[in-house]
Amino acid sequence: MAKALWHGAVLAESDQYETVEGNIYFPADTINKEFFKDSDTHTTCPWKGVASYYDIKVNGETNQDAAWYYPEAKEAANNIKGYVAFWKGVEVSE
Repeated sequence: MAKALWHGAVLAESDQYETVEGNIYFPADTINKEFFKDSDTHTTCPWKGVASYYDIKVNGETNQDAAWYYPEAKEAANNIKGYVAFWKGVEVSE
């Protein structure tokens, strides 16, 4: 079971996930959407494609661009299409 926590809130939890480049990617239906707000940030990975980001909001605090996902992943990264990964102080454990 993998779990993502920030400021005591469970952001995502699942026994089904993908690990790519040391990051755990959670299926979109396993995130607690109440803590996620769409961000305007986008970055590009040469082999995964264009990433979109979420800001995380817990108890009035915002962690900007702390989660990302590939809505239209390239073929090589199709296993994480739509899956969500975390950074910026979000604790992810298996």
